[in-house]
Amino acid sequence: MSGATWLPPFVDHHVHLQLVGADRLRGTGLAGVVDLGGNPAVVARSARDATAAADQGAPYVRFAGAFLAAPGGYPSGRAWCPDGAVREVRSPGDAEEAVADQLAYGASVVKVTLNADAGPVLDAGTLAAVVTAARAGGVPVVAHVEGAGMTELSLVGGVDALAHTPWTEQVDDGLLRRAARVGQRWISTLAIHAHDEDAQRAAVDNLGRFHDAGGRVLYGTDLGNGDLPLGVNRDEIAALVLAGLDEDAIVAALTDPWPRTLHPDGLATRILGLPPDDLAQLPAWLVSAEVGRRH
Repeated sequence: MSGATWLPPFVDHHVHLQLVGADRLRGTGLAGVVDLGGNPAVVARSARDATAAADQGAPYVRFAGAFLAAPGGYPSGRAWCPDGAVREVRSPGDAEEAVADQLAYGASVVKVTLNADAGPVLDAGTLAAVVTAARAGGVPVVAHVEGAGMTELSLVGGVDALAHTPWTEQVDDGLLRRAARVGQRWISTLAIHAHDEDAQRAAVDNLGRFHDAGGRVLYGTDLGNGDLPLGVNRDEIAALVLAGLDEDAIVAALTDPWPRTLHPDGLATRILGLPPDDLAQLPAWLVSAEVGRRH
């Protein structure tokens, strides 16, 4: 191979900077990251620091702020959950203030948790009120869905994106088509199930069928959740291949600017050589990505 291939900037659409450490992402091949849950004051400071250090290889940061959850809902009480990272939303009337609190810190997306396997979840009316308030503020809503019926609840409530590909249920084909039709995005996070064969099989199957239905897939790893590699994750790319995404779809998932443009003009991804002809070799090639500027 010779020369280099230039692609749009790579983004990990699901990270937790308080768990992984923002400084560790410098020079990893990621031009941008989207933090999907933490103490909003701490994450906002990390975002400002990363922007200031962009010339030293720090990725640009967009973030959601706190997890918006039902009282006592996930991830309240989890050992890994940072102090101040959960904002309880008690009723539809509380939704506007909860969203406004996140936007005041500079959030580009609002995150809700719908985990029926771990406690109470927002009812449909409160969820819809959160979505309405977020849209009035010009930002989308992303949901953690886990447990039976939660993917459907996200659609009923108007959620714009899922933080994870559903893995606790086989999503009905009709529901998949509906999600694709209304433009819901799914963040992949397939590699977090590497040690749970049933969960990974379910997630890969759901994502493959969602993609086949025309759904938009976003690359994301849930970086900070367990021992995941920094930068572009070879296992995540391999799982996307397993789900049936081709090279163009995988690059599109890696370079989508959602939830809003992360980068200044000129920032790009540089990879030595040309894309491999064998799709099985694509993960290794993409892992070698570097952040650069095209002049």
